Amino acid sequence: MHRKPKIAVIMDENTSAGGGGYEISKDYFRAISRAGAYAFGIPFALEMVGHVVEEFDGFLSVGGRIHFPEEWYVEGDQSRYPASDRLDVEMALMKGFLERDKPVLGICNGMQMLACLNGCRMVSDVQSSWAGAIVHDREGVRHDVEIRQGTRMADIFKAETFSVNTFHREAIVEVSDAVVVTARGPDGVVEAIEVPSSTFAMGLQWHPERLAAESHPGTRIFDAFVEAASR
Repeated sequence: MHRKPKIAVIMDENTSAGGGGYEISKDYFRAISRAGAYAFGIPFALEMVGHVVEEFDGFLSVGGRIHFPEEWYVEGDQSRYPASDRLDVEMALMKGFLERDKPVLGICNGMQMLACLNGCRMVSDVQSSWAGAIVHDREGVRHDVEIRQGTRMADIFKAETFSVNTFHREAIVEVSDAVVVTARGPDGVVEAIEVPSSTFAMGLQWHPERLAAESHPGTRIFDAFVEAASR
């Protein structure tokens, strides 16, 4: 019998309400399950990191709004979000999975962390930092993304452009040689990345778990992620 891969999903927390509880959308777990894997929520416990990296087949870094290190931002900028116990655990997990070349998928906050751990830099407010930026942080807003052809992500989506949701204030603006930008919005803002040196390390600025699973090409990222974790 084929063994289902196990995916470690970092928990988020209710930072806007003081950070006293874990908080995460069930949509992440549904998306991983639909793609054929088991998803497990991982708490903020540094002592668990080594075991999780060793025992799990892939790592999903979910959306959130937490205080990133100042050196991840362009000069003169810094995070506007509250500190979180999530940061140190998530960084250790992502580094551990990347070092072992196990699949990593970063969504929103997770894409930004994946990018910055690979030498990119970001801004805390794309609306005021990017000339001509459209609204990227509003419930119910959607915009198109253009997928860069010839990338692994293009092979996954099998589409040149499609509409996505958008819930982010921060954005990557300086891209290192270790990262390939695989999608941009109509205003040029970075919307997806991949790390060519890894077997599977990809990040999306939008939330594919909230898209229509049966019909939207953007949800195919979960199938590719789970397939990579199955090898």
